[in-house]
Amino acid sequence: MVNIGNIQLPDFPLLLAPMEDVSDPPFRAVCKANGADLMYTEFISSEGLIRDAAKSVQKLDIFEYERPIGIQLFGSDVETMGECARIASRANPDLIDINYGCPVKNVACRGAGAALLQDIPKMVRMTEAVVKATHLPVTVKTRLGWDDSTKNIEDVAERLQDIGIKALTVHGRTRVQMYKGEADWTLIGRIKNNPRIQIPIFGNGDIDSPEKALEYKNRYGVDGVMIGRASIGHPWIFDEIKQFVRTGEHRPAPTVADRVAVCRQHLDFSIRWKGEIVGLFEMRRHYANYFRGLPDFKPYRMRLVTLDSYAETSAVLDEIAERYAEELV
Repeated sequence: MVNIGNIQLPDFPLLLAPMEDVSDPPFRAVCKANGADLMYTEFISSEGLIRDAAKSVQKLDIFEYERPIGIQLFGSDVETMGECARIASRANPDLIDINYGCPVKNVACRGAGAALLQDIPKMVRMTEAVVKATHLPVTVKTRLGWDDSTKNIEDVAERLQDIGIKALTVHGRTRVQMYKGEADWTLIGRIKNNPRIQIPIFGNGDIDSPEKALEYKNRYGVDGVMIGRASIGHPWIFDEIKQFVRTGEHRPAPTVADRVAVCRQHLDFSIRWKGEIVGLFEMRRHYANYFRGLPDFKPYRMRLVTLDSYAETSAVLDEIAERYAEELV
């Protein structure tokens, strides 16, 4: 077992990364159903939550079947982050996670996310404020450093553990790298093998196949892995990794019928959560991912992203299932 405070996870747990405009409750629902062990909300702005901004407040929505689930927060002000942790705790998640890894300009340039990697004393004060503000376990997601000359994650890991975080996830790139190049897990492995480190260490970055998950588990000794982009349109990756780690054998690839069924589940939840108009609109970003690789799919995608009724959309999904089942026999 892997323990995060009082939360018990299976050996080598698989975590769903918090992703803006992706890891909302409908997306989390299909990932949970396909093997994700621990999930997080989209990252929530502390300033937005303090102002009671509708978008930030809605991101606090969590459901019992999602547990264990963490609410992820980001911000640039120490006191505001503490107050935000108190507000988030009232939504009754299983843990609070702090985002020190987001590299995008409109976050980092406001002094939040990965920007804190340039001010480790402030990162420590902010983390301590969050730990003191909640009764829940506090975890952190961050990167190797700001750039190649400031890969300070080994020191960061020790300092954050010392003030009470219960787990650390490290993305194997610097902020300057954004999502380019290959993730470097060498320092992640060194943190895990540091005898001073007693909390779980999770690796993140480029885990896009069962083979790579098992290879990195064995090479770097991490307690588990966090998966982000590889799960978009392919929530089966969690169960695929679990079976491969357990047996060394691959699960059969999802059929077109499987893809249609999970896409429809995602759509149904999106509509239940946000209503038909918004639910349909927000699903539009997912269709191309669910049906990636199907030949001559563009006309179907164009229809799916323009329809504004559930009945019509459902009919197109039925049509896709029927056509490609025949073509791929």
